[in-house]
Amino acid sequence: MKKSGRPAPNPPCPCGSLRPYATCCAQYHSAATPPPDAETLMRARYAAYCLGNAEFLLATWHPDHRPEDLDLNASPAPKWLGLKVLRHTPVDADHAEVEFVARYRVQGRAQRLHETSRFLRESGRWLYVDGDLHADLP
Repeated sequence: MKKSGRPAPNPPCPCGSLRPYATCCAQYHSAATPPPDAETLMRARYAAYCLGNAEFLLATWHPDHRPEDLDLNASPAPKWLGLKVLRHTPVDADHAEVEFVARYRVQGRAQRLHETSRFLRESGRWLYVDGDLHADLP
């Protein structure tokens, strides 16, 4: 079958949900709908890293912990390979934790980011606060 050179009409969402991007994280990236919980925000943030959407990442970062800016075009750029959410733990109605592993490649070398992230809901919107990195053995 010959490729047309056009992108697929419904590419899969980078967050790993197996749904098309248009019906998954795109609704959160466009700010049409806030993510309903911390895990959904975590997935949408991962997809934003994959797509280079610094605006969404900064908008969903708690202002007390947010960097001034993000340079997602730094070289060498990571190639994001996949996300696995290990657990989503609601602490109370406005606090939650998400443990995940994100796989990526930099200059051909495979890497893993294993983090437990903390999230806070303010004014009905979930925000990423910070996280603890896990020291995984190779």
